[in-house]
Amino acid sequence: MASLNIELPVRQNENQQQKRAWGKSKKAQRLFGKTIWYVVLVIGAIISLFPYYLAFLTSVKPANQIFAGAPWSLPTAFTLNNYVSVMTQYNFPGYIVQTLIYAVVSTLGQLFFSTFAAYAFARMRFPGRDILFWLYLATMMVPNIVTIVPFILGTPYGIFLMRQFFRTIPADLENSARIDGAGTFRILTRIILPLSRPILGTLAIITFVQQWNNFLWPLIITNTDNMRVLTVGISAFQSSFGAAWNLMMAATFIALGPLLLLFFIFQKHIVRSIHLGAGLK
Repeated sequence: MASLNIELPVRQNENQQQKRAWGKSKKAQRLFGKTIWYVVLVIGAIISLFPYYLAFLTSVKPANQIFAGAPWSLPTAFTLNNYVSVMTQYNFPGYIVQTLIYAVVSTLGQLFFSTFAAYAFARMRFPGRDILFWLYLATMMVPNIVTIVPFILGTPYGIFLMRQFFRTIPADLENSARIDGAGTFRILTRIILPLSRPILGTLAIITFVQQWNNFLWPLIITNTDNMRVLTVGISAFQSSFGAAWNLMMAATFIALGPLLLLFFIFQKHIVRSIHLGAGLK
């Protein structure tokens, strides 16, 4: 009995030591795995940001230093004259204004028409509703260059995104409102839309970025320099001053600046929109 009493604590100590060793090995494995992932992410970030680094260095170099050394070498003296020249000697302020108007109007139109169409597909019942929805959604597989149709009245993706979100809202809220005498428009504006602010913000950000970078449709509908947006203006600028890489990169960063500002202001909403979009099925 005495020997058994002695062996029992020894075995317990051995088991505890094995558990501690196993726990340390698991922590080490997790730490190693996280380290590998962070290394991969850092390498991916460097690869993604390196072209922007080269473009920025080119935009702040004098013309005589662009080909004087390696593209990634720092200039002997940074200059903002390239940005000043682009903004004062050419019509880039007008391009920015036209692009802002075009992007804002397109975003508002997308939100307005996509909301009504998505609510009809999600809540209303009419013959051929699902067939019509899937046929409209199938147009996403057709390249825009084939149709040349601006989806300012609601893109298939925007309607799909809104419809899927509306379907997650409990129907009991609408039924209760109808019992109280509320009509369809009042239900949409007083109940559905206040609950849909996250998805509305998501769609607004996505649409604004898409329309800010849109090139084909503004190229078709504009025929004067005063009506050009940034993408069309930069294309025309490249045709005329393609060899002036310092001016080209400055113009490119001027076009990129508002999008970077948008990201820094609404980065929480953008990250939330990614999770939100991934969670809709």
